[in-house]
Amino acid sequence: MITTVLFDLDGTLLPMDNDIFTKGYFGLLAAKLKPLGYDSKALVSAVWDGTYAMVKNDGLRTNKEVFWEKFSKIMGEKCLEDMPVFDEFYVKDFQNADQYCSFQPKAAQAVKLAKQKGFRVALATNPIFPSTATESRIRWAGLDINDFELYTTYENSSYCKPNPKYFSQILDKLNVSAEQCLMVGNDADEDTAGCSLGMKVFIVDDCLINKSGKDLSDIPHGSFDSLIEFISGMPAVYGDANSNDA
Repeated sequence: MITTVLFDLDGTLLPMDNDIFTKGYFGLLAAKLKPLGYDSKALVSAVWDGTYAMVKNDGLRTNKEVFWEKFSKIMGEKCLEDMPVFDEFYVKDFQNADQYCSFQPKAAQAVKLAKQKGFRVALATNPIFPSTATESRIRWAGLDINDFELYTTYENSSYCKPNPKYFSQILDKLNVSAEQCLMVGNDADEDTAGCSLGMKVFIVDDCLINKSGKDLSDIPHGSFDSLIEFISGMPAVYGDANSNDA
């Protein structure tokens, strides 16, 4: 029986075109750091290399530690002294990146419905961002950090999607089995990685990413309306969504 619903953020609860968002986000970051002497192209390249290092993380260190080790090797030790500027960027300048996202009011409706039906709810967003950036993106989606029992960030995670160990780490933190979880995401490769553990999946195809051309015929998928209908049809953990016990 499903007791826990894991939601992806970017492209799922927070609709976006990844290319548009990434270009805008990097533009803001480059503008912030240019006065400190950072070359824009070198900066973006180093961030990508640091991100790739996080994706390949073996779990022995946090993603944050892995990122900054790789980033500082490329950009020099000076960038470690500039970490407060990076932190300030995510608190202030990054807020302007909301213009590169869309808004789906049914995202909050889906999360609310899951909670009304008694499901535990967590945010399983790829943990390549600091917590401040993740918390901002949660708000852009019309949600609050308190809507989630857990949300993954580069500070509290040691793996990334599509590594199944990313999902195993979430399961350990929530103390649930894979069979008790439904993963809701938009990436046919990354968000189905937990299937190997026994996790159920629903793919929201409003902003579908399917780089490998995965056949989704055997995987529940559809629009947010379809997702809400799917969650509505799931057996409630505590009564029914419309009951007084919900």
